[in-house]
Amino acid sequence: MLNMMISAILRAILTVFLVLTFTFTMLRISGDPMTSLLGVDTPPQVIDMLRQQWGLDRPIGQQYLTYLGRMLRGDFGVSLETGQSAIATIIQKVPATLELMGAALVLSLLVGVPFGIIAARYRGGFVDRSVIGLAVLTHSVPTFLTGILLIQLFAVKLRILPSGGGSTLAHMVMPTLVIGLYNAGVIARFVRSSALDVVGQPYILAARARRVSEWGLIVRHVLPNAALPLLTLLGFLLGGLIGGSAVVEAVYAWPGVGLLLISSVGARDVAVVQAIVILITMTMVSANLFVDFLHAMADPRLRLSKQH
Repeated sequence: MLNMMISAILRAILTVFLVLTFTFTMLRISGDPMTSLLGVDTPPQVIDMLRQQWGLDRPIGQQYLTYLGRMLRGDFGVSLETGQSAIATIIQKVPATLELMGAALVLSLLVGVPFGIIAARYRGGFVDRSVIGLAVLTHSVPTFLTGILLIQLFAVKLRILPSGGGSTLAHMVMPTLVIGLYNAGVIARFVRSSALDVVGQPYILAARARRVSEWGLIVRHVLPNAALPLLTLLGFLLGGLIGGSAVVEAVYAWPGVGLLLISSVGARDVAVVQAIVILITMTMVSANLFVDFLHAMADPRLRLSKQH
């Protein structure tokens, strides 16, 4: 198990390094951030002076090594737009994103897990087909379209919820619904598939022979065993929540990291964009490492396989 974890950590470090390198290179070769920030009417002398001041006049390889050295010391650069530390700029937005992502994840589990179990319980019937149809629909419709439709319904027609912002709990309702229902469809289908795999196991047949009720089987046998594969899925969902929230935060003007990422890309604020991408990557990698560890601890078959 120790060797497995060391291998996973090394792969995680390599992933972060590759994403960092790719992001840094693409941001540098896609155009001069100073021109985007100052505008084409700015005198060339001013642009050249600022490029020299920010170190953007040096070769890209030298810029990369300098940035990598600073990053290893915890310095992710300074925002070209505000002059503030990139990390400080992001930290100000993290609480809003964590609130939204936490609420969305809870909603996804509360909806997805029960519906997945119900679909497995009534496999092949009308209920099963209805649940799968809804799951496919919620995950197929783009989040920006769902967000706009909810604004039309709750903010424009019914006028019971604010259309955007993030100052009250009411502002959280619609973005939570959009992200939560989008991921609930994935969870429902995954739980259904995992539950059906468990149902065919010999110990389930033995329990049925003892006349254990169907819902008793689900609660005592199916759901605990189907939860192990769900841990792997949650690793991907947890890591992708921050990056996946960017569109929804933009639709609802939610003051989080996702909205900051979109505005920083538009302003070519390279230091902030790089720091956010690294944050998202490290979140995904850390979440998957944590889930792999929990999976190995919870599944005795993995422990035994590592011992032999």
